[in-house]
Order: sequence, then structure tokens, then C-alpha cells
Amino acid sequence: MKRQFKLIISLVLLFISILLLGFSYYQYQLSPVSKNDEVVKVQIPKSVSGDKIADILIKNKVIRSKFFFKVYLKLNRINNLKHGVYDIKQNMGTKKIIELLVKGTGLTGEEIDLLFREGINMRDIAKVIANNTNNEEADVFVLLEDDEYIDTLINEYWFLTEDIKNKELHYPLEGYLAPNTYRFSNEDVSVKQIFTTMLKQMDKILSKYRKKIEQSNFTIHEFITFASIVESEGVNDVDRPKIAGVFYNRLNNNWSLGSCVTACYAGKVDLCKPGNVPTTIDNPYNTYLSSMAGKLPIGPISISSEASINAVANPVDHSYYYFIADKYKKTYFFDKSATGRENKIKELKAAGDWIE
Repeated sequence: MKRQFKLIISLVLLFISILLLGFSYYQYQLSPVSKNDEVVKVQIPKSVSGDKIADILIKNKVIRSKFFFKVYLKLNRINNLKHGVYDIKQNMGTKKIIELLVKGTGLTGEEIDLLFREGINMRDIAKVIANNTNNEEADVFVLLEDDEYIDTLINEYWFLTEDIKNKELHYPLEGYLAPNTYRFSNEDVSVKQIFTTMLKQMDKILSKYRKKIEQSNFTIHEFITFASIVESEGVNDVDRPKIAGVFYNRLNNNWSLGSCVTACYAGKVDLCKPGNVPTTIDNPYNTYLSSMAGKLPIGPISISSEASINAVANPVDHSYYYFIADKYKKTYFFDKSATGRENKIKELKAAGDWIE
């Protein structure tokens, strides 16, 4: 009997220990991802589920666990998370983030915020518009096919030229809509209003560099195209001027740019990784082709930050012809010989630091 009592006590203590450990683990998963108070702008589209919101928060690295985020919602019977653009600090933690989304502080009355990040392309822009306004993705592409509308824009903005009417371009305004967070009166905002707001912002940015662009060997269309490649290839603003320098070296020596992101854009591959780059696709965007030696692609492939525009206007002068980045977003640069690049890739793969 005494032995049975001890066994029961032991089991009870074990059960309590498991509960305490489980609770501690639960609390840890709800805790802030960092002590850093860096603000991350996070866009929550309208009419999305808690599951999708968890995906967005995980992608933006502001919560630890999708599973425990959903558990917290379930336990506390929370189903009224509101859409909008939120300034979320990395040291907030899941509970405070959920409180923020319940309050709906990303909204002001009926106003809506649309967040267009640097490096996204027109298909991404269409998704942002469709997810947050009363427009459909198709409305964006129908407007882009309206030649009369495009002509009015060319007449209105100095940086839009006849080059954007080339029928081989995927989309005429690709690369010309400035990234930013824009506030509109309500969800009934039209695609035209959104484009006008973004174009005006691009006008402000490009006007700072107008003299340099006009003194360069590039047309404005080529300059914007160049900036979009630097934007899509670069992983941080510090490296962008050096990356621009690599592409200048290649152009000046009649090399092909050999840019992965141009080939992916040519094939409309949105998740561009080393293993899925369509390097042989016959398309004027693909800078792997021998016919593209010394040339930029036919047009921009994404919208560019001012940092990328500045990098093309003020590149770093060096002797590098190659660069790669590892999964930690560290960039490595190499001279004309491809050997150093190939050896570094092998080294990164062996260490598990290569982007798969």
C-alpha cells in the first residue's frame, strides 16, 4: 500500500512537472522573437483567416510559432483580427501583436494603407491591390493593356517614354511604380488612383537623380531597368553599390549580365532560387543568353528602392565580375576568374549555408 502511494505521488509529480514544462514551452513560443525594438511593417490583407495571418507574421519574423499563435487564438476565442498595415516591433511578442490586430490600429476610420515592398513585380502589386481593395487582380492588367491610358501617362511624366510601349514587355509600368506605404480614403480606391499616387512618388525620387541619369550612357528606361536588377539581386543596401559595380564591369567588357533574377522574370518564376532558374529560356529579359552580351534586359523586372537607384547612379568602382549570397544574406565578390566563385559555392554547400 505504501509502495502504491509513493507511485501515485510520483505520477502526480511527474504530471505536474510535464504541465509546468508544457506551460513554460507555451509561454516561450508566445514570447518576443528578439529583444530588438526594430519596427517591421506588416500588411494584413482583408478577409484572411487566422492561419494566413500567422503565415504572414512568421514570414515577417515577428512571431515564433504559427501553431502556438493559432492555439492562443483558439484558447482565447479571438476571431476578429483586422486587416491593415501595422508597425510591429520584434520585441512585442505574440500576445501584444494579437492585441494590436484586434484593436485594428493599422486602420484610421475607413482609410486603408497599401504596402508595396521594394523588389516586388507587377503580379505582386496586383495581389496587394486585390487583397486590400474592391478591385480584382484582372483590373490591374486590363488597365495596363489600355494603350490610351499609357499614352496619357507618357505625356504627363518625364520619366515615362515610348520604351514602355514595347509589346515584348510583360507589363508597361513594371519598375516605374515607387515602393512605399500609401494611405487611401477607402477600399473603393481605383487602380488608376493607386498608380497615380505611386508614379508621383517615383517622380519625386527620380528627380533627385535626373541630372546624373541624363549625363549617363543610359536612357531613363535602361537606368530603371538596371536599378531593378540591382534591387532584385541585392540582399542589403550596403552591398548594392558593389553589385551595381559588378554589372557595370560586365557591361563595359561585353559580358552577359548572367543575372538569375532576369531569367526568372523572363519565365515568370516568382520564387527564384539557384535550382529553378530557367537560364536557357529564349526571352529578351534573360541575360544568360549569349545574344544578351553587353546588354540590359528589355525592361525592368521589379520596383526599386531609392537605395538601388542611388547604387546605379553611384556604383562602387572595383575589379569584381561575380558575386553570390549565402542563406544568411552575406554577399561574396570575386574577380574575373569563376574559380573563386565555384569554390565558395562548394564551401557554402558543405557548411549547409547555401541557398537551396
